[in-house]
Amino acid sequence: MMTTKKMHFEISERKILLHIFDAAFIFAGLYVLHFLFDNRYYVLDWDYFYRPILLISYIIIFGVIFEMYNLQVAGNQFQILRSVILAVTAAMILYLFTPILSPELPKKRLVILVFYFSILGSLLVWRFFYAVFLASHRFSQNVVLICDQDQVEELVMGLENVDPHYTIIGFVNSDSVSDQSNEFNYVKEIKKQDLEDFVIHHNVSEIVIATQKTDGITADLYQQLLHLLESGNIIKEYTKVYENKTQRIPVHYIERDFYRFFPFSRSNSNKLYLILTRLIEFVLSFIGLAFCILFIPLILIGNLIANKGSLFYTQERVGKNGVIFKIYKFRTMIENNDVNGPFAQSNDKRITPFGKFMRKSRLDELPQFFNILMGDMGVIGPRPERPFFVSEIARVMPFYETRHVIKPGLTGWAQVNYSYGESIDESLIKLQYDLYYIKHRSIFLDLSITFKTITTVLFYRGQ
Repeated sequence: MMTTKKMHFEISERKILLHIFDAAFIFAGLYVLHFLFDNRYYVLDWDYFYRPILLISYIIIFGVIFEMYNLQVAGNQFQILRSVILAVTAAMILYLFTPILSPELPKKRLVILVFYFSILGSLLVWRFFYAVFLASHRFSQNVVLICDQDQVEELVMGLENVDPHYTIIGFVNSDSVSDQSNEFNYVKEIKKQDLEDFVIHHNVSEIVIATQKTDGITADLYQQLLHLLESGNIIKEYTKVYENKTQRIPVHYIERDFYRFFPFSRSNSNKLYLILTRLIEFVLSFIGLAFCILFIPLILIGNLIANKGSLFYTQERVGKNGVIFKIYKFRTMIENNDVNGPFAQSNDKRITPFGKFMRKSRLDELPQFFNILMGDMGVIGPRPERPFFVSEIARVMPFYETRHVIKPGLTGWAQVNYSYGESIDESLIKLQYDLYYIKHRSIFLDLSITFKTITTVLFYRGQ
């Protein structure tokens, strides 16, 4: 007997849901104020239709900065409280003092407090409802894998660590026809001949094919997959699922066939995009260098007391097309800091206390705006690495030097999603993020990285 399918959301669908209902509840809060209070500041009028749109836009923009749309944050009630309060407070301050577009400030400050807490309350009601009900396991997505037996643990952990609602409940061993039962935790092995029946009776939402051995897809298994596809079941290829869920390129899985799965983004050769990006970089370089000059007196004093070395630190790095250039930074380590090897570590003893503050606040990277101005670097791109490090790691990772098809950046997709690589394995993860950026490079991804970088600085998460 066929059971009713459970509701589930994809990650992207959850984010769309959050955006839509955030806007709806904010507007509902504004409508309640308009309905209950006879005050000009609360009036909703078609002549001023742009006012609620402006407020909602501000809250969504600051919501991105303060991680309201990070799904891990959205599912945690304490983090929701923090991110919503920060986003609403920042948005309201900007809205109150936006000239012409926002209403004239009322004489009674109580009106502003009522306005603030009404919007804050409306948003918190919806967000707590989402965390308690919609982010729960009631809406989990049951998945079946078709893969080799020795792949199961790696594939299950890789996908479920990213999305806890993506539950792999069974796998078909494509490498063996043995009757021996093998299970990984709760993941049950499904016999090839039982796949269709299992999918029907276990509310399976998606079938993921991860095997690279075509001989493992027998005629009987192929027919079952065809029947399931015709019945409306979703069947996907693993590399596509991994890329969508993790926003990384699975180079460890696709190995030498990498270039079949890696079409370069059109933005990498789009002249309009490149000219616009370079223009923005040019403007930001002057702004960044102005801040650099502003902070130099304070940093100089801190450096003389704590670091006891030269203020600026230069090092050779590999840029676009493998060209070597010198990168500029404020000193954060003791002198002769290469003694412990090329990998920077989270609790590296070479980093001074003042240097740790500089790294956490990202102030140490301000001089790199000079590199951006000179064209050695961009604002966004893979972080440049040392020549020695590049040559060593390229021996282990055949795709590592693919990072050099674009200019390195001050910040990047790997930097906002992952920490410093303290080993070859962690550098592989960073490489996956870098290649994802190169593949999907666009103005929207650049904006996403920009917002995440602002969040990193505001929450003091630098390394």
